Amino acid sequence: MSEKLKIKLSIADRVYPLTIDPSQEEGLRKAAKNIEQLAKKFEQSYAVRDKQDVLAMCALQFASKIEQKGIDQSQGNLEALERLKALDGLVNTKLGIK
Repeated sequence: MSEKLKIKLSIADRVYPLTIDPSQEEGLRKAAKNIEQLAKKFEQSYAVRDKQDVLAMCALQFASKIEQKGIDQSQGNLEALERLKALDGLVNTKLGIK
């Protein structure tokens, strides 16, 4: 069993101490950095000073990206399935299978 790692992440002027698996450190640090960058962008672009509003907008942005990827992937899967069905039909026609 691997040792747990204690780290501190700063998000929206607050420090969050976490105990994590070492394999999670890079992803968490990158995520915190992305949140910080997006929060600064929202604060500058929209003159928002309330950290809760900024963090809510960050959460919405990241969640919508995840949802959109799922939608795009689902549509891609449907298109692939339709193509496979069409190919199956062509093969069956050539083989004389109904």
